[in-house]
Amino acid sequence: MNVSLAKDLSVYKLVMGVQAPPKPLSLSPATLLSLVRAQIDLLIEQQIAATLWVKLPPEKIWQSELARYKSSVGASSFIYTCQIEESRKAGVGGDEGAGGDEGKARVNASSSSSSSSSSHHISVHLPPDSQLRRENFLMVLSPQFCSLLVAHRPLKKRKNQTSGKVNTDKNQPLLIITTVEGRVIQQVLNGIQQAIAPESSAILPASFICPSVPQGALMNQLLAKQLLRQDEINRQIITVRTTKLQQQNQELHNKEQLKDEYLNNVCQELRTPLTHMKTALSLLNSPNLKPPQRQRYLQMLNTQCDHQNSLITGLLELVRLERDLEGTNLESVRLSDIVPGVVSTYQPVAQEKGIMLAYTIPTELPPVWCVSGGLRQIVINLLHNSIKFTPDGGQVWVRARTQGDYVQLEFRDTGIGIGENEITKIFDRFYRVRTAATEDYGGAGLGLTIVQQLLLRSGGSISVRSKLYEGSTFTVQLARVGNIPRAIATENEL
Repeated sequence: MNVSLAKDLSVYKLVMGVQAPPKPLSLSPATLLSLVRAQIDLLIEQQIAATLWVKLPPEKIWQSELARYKSSVGASSFIYTCQIEESRKAGVGGDEGAGGDEGKARVNASSSSSSSSSSHHISVHLPPDSQLRRENFLMVLSPQFCSLLVAHRPLKKRKNQTSGKVNTDKNQPLLIITTVEGRVIQQVLNGIQQAIAPESSAILPASFICPSVPQGALMNQLLAKQLLRQDEINRQIITVRTTKLQQQNQELHNKEQLKDEYLNNVCQELRTPLTHMKTALSLLNSPNLKPPQRQRYLQMLNTQCDHQNSLITGLLELVRLERDLEGTNLESVRLSDIVPGVVSTYQPVAQEKGIMLAYTIPTELPPVWCVSGGLRQIVINLLHNSIKFTPDGGQVWVRARTQGDYVQLEFRDTGIGIGENEITKIFDRFYRVRTAATEDYGGAGLGLTIVQQLLLRSGGSISVRSKLYEGSTFTVQLARVGNIPRAIATENEL
């Protein structure tokens, strides 16, 4: 069979061109699917061998309906499937591909025969600029039953005048027309026949006349099947929505639990230094207090005040960070512009403890992505920890190198190290490494939490290697400029 279309056409426009056309309804793709399924159900139940002209989305859920019909009809059925060439994944009425044959639609005709199907399936390949790219339809042609189902998605507007939001295919209305009127279907059939090239084979017998209306019994059955299929779709939608709501409720419940736990931890952390300060004040009121003891209690007050201030400052910084981080832009920054300055600031602290502090930051390293001002904060927190937890006479190194799509920044020290069972906890809020040493290292336990939050937003990561009493190595991975950070890539997918 040789069939080709000499000119482009629009089924929706052909329908709307008849006198007193059917009124299109704004319906969802789910409703369109239920209507298609009801039509196929009727054809299979009545064993109606018809000629079908069809264009449906390429997804399996739609194409399975045609397969269901082909497996249940006789050899006299013909299916003309229209598809945009080089079909891409698209939704109902969406763009489905590119390619063409000098603007003319090509038709590949083939007859397939098997134990389950002997229908003739003809693929009609349409050029990429075809008017049908925004349409889907199913037209059934047989002497006893004719029907037409067409869905059209209008071109999206640039901007909604009231809300100012740009419309997309997802929020554009889907205009659907369903009819069994012979005059409307005949108009569409005539339009298709006029578009077919003269040298093509006939798609229907010359004597075929579309019945004005189907038999009453067939119409009753069709309506019943449409109701059943729509009910099935509605139940599926309700199930999906219910599942989604349950997941959202569980997420909210988990967030509430985390919030309660967080507030409990905050209260506990703030209460501890207050308890120590109250104890010190009580002891200072002792009438028999000696000067060395007084000095010790005053020092305790000063230390606990510093600890309280550190906690409050860290909490405020973490709250600000979590509030503003999503809206913070990433910037291109060079490690050689940040790290040396921070290291020089900490050199006096390191010298006071007799710690050898050195860095190796090649100037030729490529720039990296980081939230605005975040790289300096990351370096400060990690370097501060390395020096704080390294005993007098130890060593701290800061090194950087390129590794694939990332720049690796390493902080290595010969400090007290971290126990294996504690490594997974050190990024938790308020967690402080437990040590047998008598020295109180203080701190709010929020520095590493802040570092991790900054890196997650920047598309980077941090890892730790450590052994108790032998030192630690914190390795930061920052995405090179020119490569899309994971955080940005995830946002673009949503």
